[in-house]
Amino acid sequence: MNKISIVGQIAEIDREIAMREKVYPREVQAGRMKKEIAEMAMARIFAARETLVFCQKHRAGFIEYMAAKKAGTV
Repeated sequence: MNKISIVGQIAEIDREIAMREKVYPREVQAGRMKKEIAEMAMARIFAARETLVFCQKHRAGFIEYMAAKKAGTV
């Protein structure tokens, strides 16, 4: 499997969020999805996005830590 950049992952999450924001209300309205399920699915995808953004923001620290761990200084 190809490596997918964190920027690409965030972009895909954003695309998925936009799609869900359009589709889920219609699914709930039509009775094909429970409101609670839609809300939980949205909460999960927003949490996944937050995790990716956190990792992106702290990338340098992760790299530094892994280098120190590899060198045996951690």
